Amino acid sequence: MKINTWTLGLAAVGLVTLPSISQAEEKVSPLGTALSSTTISGYVSTSARWDLGTGSRTPGSGNNPNAPAYVYGGGKADGFNMDAVLVRISKPLDEAQWAAGYTVDLLYGADAGAIGQAPLSQAYVQLRAPVGNGLDFKMGLFDTIIGYESYHAGNNPNYSRSYGNSIEPTQHTGVLASYQFSDLVTASFGIANTFGPGIGGRAFNQAVVLGVNTVNESYKTYMASIALTAPESFGFAAGSTLYIGAINGFNAATTAGVGANQSSIYVGSTLNTPVKGLKVGASYDYVAIHKNSIVGGGPNAGLYANAAALYASYQATEKLSLHTRGEYFSRSKISAGPGGAAAAPVVGATAGNPTKVLALTETIQYDLWANVISRLELRWDHQADGSGKAYGNNSTTGGVGSRRNNYTVSANVIYKF
Repeated sequence: MKINTWTLGLAAVGLVTLPSISQAEEKVSPLGTALSSTTISGYVSTSARWDLGTGSRTPGSGNNPNAPAYVYGGGKADGFNMDAVLVRISKPLDEAQWAAGYTVDLLYGADAGAIGQAPLSQAYVQLRAPVGNGLDFKMGLFDTIIGYESYHAGNNPNYSRSYGNSIEPTQHTGVLASYQFSDLVTASFGIANTFGPGIGGRAFNQAVVLGVNTVNESYKTYMASIALTAPESFGFAAGSTLYIGAINGFNAATTAGVGANQSSIYVGSTLNTPVKGLKVGASYDYVAIHKNSIVGGGPNAGLYANAAALYASYQATEKLSLHTRGEYFSRSKISAGPGGAAAAPVVGATAGNPTKVLALTETIQYDLWANVISRLELRWDHQADGSGKAYGNNSTTGGVGSRRNNYTVSANVIYKF
């Protein structure tokens, strides 16, 4: 109960008594106390995109049907897009030893379909146990622990996503434990039902061949990561980070729906430089379907994909920033799946790409309005495997690609609340 100075003065001369004030004070219910610390935040993300020189006139093909395949990019060519609306309801952990909280992320729009369990992108309870510096837990549906970029476009240096982001998982249902050893070292370890998204997924229900379950009921997905931060003694590089993460488990989205054991390895770093306002970064993703997976030594075993990227961001003024990303992507060739169906090599949106791709993205961001991110982006994707033509379409190719280079111009406006 809070009592102001004026009330204390009246009590001192006997005009009022503190017990009577206490009894008259309106009681606050436990529900009201919990809701008082709940916050609502989120964003609205919109865009306009133009793929240059597509020249599509083939009936029913749509403009530029053979566009580069990266996540959250499908179906957005040559038009205006309502990318995503995120509403986050959360209560973060406080400083208490036995702190508790929760997060619920509701995602709507064109990008929600690529998450997996839309409209829920996250829904977990967060707990802290007084072990050492504090052991934090997330239990429920949570974001994947690996990746330089996320599906929140405003948190990334560029609007369009990288090929590395396209081969990473999006979310898991399970439990994740995190521990901060010091200001310089943080680690996490988690167990989930499956590699891929979905709230009710179970490996033993999905890993089925000819009506027979091919994994035990105890089969789970495991993940771990470690984050290192450079200390003050590193001079200009102080605060730079190195992050390493790995995930292994069953993924129902591989090999034409048959599913397989899949592993992802990620390494990423952001480095401060002696140039004021300039940061550079690098990332590497590798994902593989193992030959000893449930598909055995069949035509879809041993598939892989990897992606490397270099980043540079320069804060020119308080409002103006420039962002560059260069990429190299490669994947194994795809052989026919069961019944002759094409097999997706890895999770994500990369199955339609050439086996080798080079890409360069330039983004200009100018934050003119409060709470608004506004940016213009130029992107070039190049087929680097030298076989055929993967991109574009015109009236003479009948839906087959007509060129090896794709050029995209995008405008992106995001309001954060």
